Amino acid sequence: MKHLVAVGAHAGDMEITAGAVIAGHVRQGGRATLVHLSLGDKGHPRLTPAEYGPQKRTEAERAAAALGAEVCFLDFRDAEIFCSEASILTVADTLRALQADAVITHWRESIHPDHSECHRIVTEATFYASVPHLPRPHPNHPVRALYYAENWEDRFGFDPYLSIDVSEDVATWEQSVTQYALFRGEVVAWPYLDYYRSLLRLRGCLCGKQYAQAFAIPDRDKHLVRSSLVG
Repeated sequence: MKHLVAVGAHAGDMEITAGAVIAGHVRQGGRATLVHLSLGDKGHPRLTPAEYGPQKRTEAERAAAALGAEVCFLDFRDAEIFCSEASILTVADTLRALQADAVITHWRESIHPDHSECHRIVTEATFYASVPHLPRPHPNHPVRALYYAENWEDRFGFDPYLSIDVSEDVATWEQSVTQYALFRGEVVAWPYLDYYRSLLRLRGCLCGKQYAQAFAIPDRDKHLVRSSLVG
């Protein structure tokens, strides 16, 4: 997998849920890009979107730089993300332009509608990015793998199909996510950093590593071909 692309509904979503894996991919010589559908600028209890938006953009740029990743901002509006033909094709065009080899996004069940809609958009966009005879601004590019990140808001029915050892990259992950005031505890009181740091340790314990991040995959990809049960 040469280019790993993580598509989140809001700036910060993919860094907190998949940032350690992204850091490891970059450390091993891969390319990574964070794609934010929206800035998530309506989530501050005191600042207006006009005030919080520029702050979130700066935070996202710094968070991506800490991971060694690129960053891409799309023009969706926070709390107004809806799955439609136009939104699917917008994301498909982005995946084509980036030549994404593997994609990470949200799980399908969430308490946040933006996350569920992002899941639907990205899942369908990976198909249209690959279609060879669909005329779009960029040539088709096959997305070889699709993963769904583990998020406390998206935990309903989440099946951790595989875990990735991120023991070498936890410090980089923490450096990245703490670029966001949200994850430093300066926006709301919910303990994001404690939760996700504990989750990294939990997933590591379950797979025999110090730290790990877990991912679900589409049902269509849940197959292994072997010559025997012990092969």
